[in-house]
Amino acid sequence: MNLPNIITLSRIFMIPVMIFCYYYWPADNAHYIAAWVFMIASFTDFFDGYLARKLNQSTPLGAFLDPVADKLSVIIALSLLIEHYSTILLTIPAIVIIGREVVISALREWMAELGQSAEVAVSYIGKVKTFLQMSSITMVMGFAEDHWMGILGMIGLYAAAILTVWSMVQYLRAAWPQLTAK
Repeated sequence: MNLPNIITLSRIFMIPVMIFCYYYWPADNAHYIAAWVFMIASFTDFFDGYLARKLNQSTPLGAFLDPVADKLSVIIALSLLIEHYSTILLTIPAIVIIGREVVISALREWMAELGQSAEVAVSYIGKVKTFLQMSSITMVMGFAEDHWMGILGMIGLYAAAILTVWSMVQYLRAAWPQLTAK
């Protein structure tokens, strides 16, 4: 166990804290506190990878846990928002993002079995999408839908959904020869 792995695990442990804050924080600013927890967890996503590379402490456990922590935190945060707002305007980009995560996870696993995981490695667009999606979720979670930050977050969520589809098309295009092989 090294520092980058501990940071990644802390991101997973922040998920129940975010849920608790979102539903049970005993104040009017519960969603704001939950958004801060999500934002801190999101920040650790960039920090743990940086440290793993900088300290030469990349491990198989970290390589496995990092995408799991990302997907769990994003999917659970989006689920909280879908339940809270109960509107098609939020549900559409959330479903696009969640659906893409499932498709790309399955694609990466399958390509790894074929020894072709480099074909579907994380791209620059994927990194931009992740940043936009995490910052947008933070804004939507922390601010009401009629607050300018909440509105900006919704716009960002739609932009993240567009990048999500774009990156998924790129990954599928890269894997297409293997997907259509006889």
